[in-house]
Amino acid sequence: MFGLDPLVFWIAMAVTLFSGFVKGAIGFAMPMIMMSALGSILSARQALAAVILPVLLTNVWQALRQGPGPAWQAVCAYRWHIAMVVLFIPVSAMFATRVPQWVMYALLGVPISLFALWQLAGRSLAIPVHHRRRVEIVTGIVGGLYGGISGIWGPPLLVYLLSIRAPKDEQMRAQGVVFCIGAAVLTVSHLQSGLLNQQTLPLSAVIVIPALIGMWLGNLAHDRLDVAQFRRWTLVLLVLTGLNLMRRALELIGAPV
Repeated sequence: MFGLDPLVFWIAMAVTLFSGFVKGAIGFAMPMIMMSALGSILSARQALAAVILPVLLTNVWQALRQGPGPAWQAVCAYRWHIAMVVLFIPVSAMFATRVPQWVMYALLGVPISLFALWQLAGRSLAIPVHHRRRVEIVTGIVGGLYGGISGIWGPPLLVYLLSIRAPKDEQMRAQGVVFCIGAAVLTVSHLQSGLLNQQTLPLSAVIVIPALIGMWLGNLAHDRLDVAQFRRWTLVLLVLTGLNLMRRALELIGAPV
């Protein structure tokens, strides 16, 4: 089925359904969950290609859930982060097939886990107002560099939003807008790089179906979460994601690129 063993295909469908639910509830983590899980049953390149269309379409939904007006406000509010993501995803996409995968996973997993654990322990990491633009630009650059290589550009934005204590609705909207724009750039970049091609595109297209179903179910759960629950589950998910990325990095040490 789509070049995969039937069991592998249905596992990919189930993983995408679950990741769509988490994204609908918390606003992020679809590519991280999918890359972590699918990377265990597919090659890193197959996993990255599969992630692209589900991420693009679910982010369109998330960005526009509250309407085009609020979405545009988010674009204006986080324009520096968006600009850096858009600039650096195509740059790093050219190296997607050359960078050792274990390096990518380790460099992303370690800081994510440390930040989230620090926050869960009750330690505040608030960014002073006069430093926000600088930090927004830096997190955008980091997100763009990781995004082109791995399909994962969300964690730096999450770190920034949590550090400035963005309200729940603003955080969801900002994530949707930034991720949507980044996903569009990533899609175009990998159509040009050849990673998304006639062999890999069909699988990415078909798993859009469970992604959208999961997203709808997750939105229902999201509407029941208060601000404290939303923030806590965001941090817990960041810890689990970071630890899983580190686990994957250890598995891949010594493996061919």
